Amino acid sequence: MAEVDWQDEKKLIELEKSYKEVCALIAATSDKDFLMDFFSCLFTKSERKNIAERWLLVKEISSGLPQREIAKKYNMSLCKITRGSKELKRKNSAFLKMLELAEKDK
Repeated sequence: MAEVDWQDEKKLIELEKSYKEVCALIAATSDKDFLMDFFSCLFTKSERKNIAERWLLVKEISSGLPQREIAKKYNMSLCKITRGSKELKRKNSAFLKMLELAEKDK
């Protein structure tokens, strides 16, 4: 049996703690401009593009557009789209809840 690297376990615990802290901070503000500025500081342009693409594909899947059409339209991998589709089908999907919030916000 492999020996546990306790340093890696400590890092994982710290990363999880940090992730939860960022989520709590985001949930605590309703200032969209501030959040956009925060995300611009936190994420690279490429990372922000990836976030936007993933949300776009969730909306496209939800609208009923076939996965292959989404892949072709946005030059995305079917694996990425399939993952989004599976998440949408999950009971109590966070994607569905966010889509509902997005509809209310229009």
